Amino acid sequence: MGIDEFFANLWSDYVASTPQAEKIKQAFEAKGERVVNDHVAFRTLALEPIRLKALEPHLLAVGYTPYEPYDFAAKKLSAYGYLPPEPDMPRVFLSELRVDELSDASAKILRGLAEQVDAERVKDPSILWSGRLWDPVSWEDYQTLLAESEYAAWVATIGIRPNHFTIAVNYLEQHAGVEEVLQTVEGLGYKVNDSGGRVKGSPDVLLEQGSTLADRMMAPFADGQEREVPTCYYEFAKRYPTPSGELYPGFVAQSADKIFESTNVAKSGS
Repeated sequence: MGIDEFFANLWSDYVASTPQAEKIKQAFEAKGERVVNDHVAFRTLALEPIRLKALEPHLLAVGYTPYEPYDFAAKKLSAYGYLPPEPDMPRVFLSELRVDELSDASAKILRGLAEQVDAERVKDPSILWSGRLWDPVSWEDYQTLLAESEYAAWVATIGIRPNHFTIAVNYLEQHAGVEEVLQTVEGLGYKVNDSGGRVKGSPDVLLEQGSTLADRMMAPFADGQEREVPTCYYEFAKRYPTPSGELYPGFVAQSADKIFESTNVAKSGS
């Protein structure tokens, strides 16, 4: 599979559960802006057969190279950034939840989900836009996960798919910074994630980021009922040049920590 087809599949899956992204993209394009994707991100569990290292080969197969690891101790997450084969292609951010660091109750639930995944399916690149690969969780189990880890609850109901795409502010001509982008997005009627401030990061750390709050959709649960849960969000990033003159290629863990909260239940429901 070529890289263009790879990202076309990701975008198609993403906007199906995140209609705000298509509308925001179209609104910027209607203003004459060139919308370029800065990066796309995925979430998974540090469990076989879907741990980070099991998904990574699909990125390597389309030309990506590992760049830098990241650790989010409070959220019990490990992550890796990946650089594209060409500078104007999107970067990738892949994270996993360290299930072994959770309570026995939460870990047992998540292990039960991972055990349902067909290891052969993980070998196909479509795993990255496959969604939920296990039976619906019970509402009780969802609440158990939610109380300990919003990330865990999200993966349990949404599965493996891109949780955000990102507009590269550097390519915009009418929006000088992330705050200007956020104001335009709010003008379209969408709420932004203000955890840690509306704009995370600064020129000092060579990266500024902001995001919407996640869309919501109805998801099935084990009792046969459907309930509304957060899906995915749209991010906006501006990169600053390194001393060598190239735009900073990585991510800032402190900022990403707050960006994760774009899918928090209380926030997306407000």
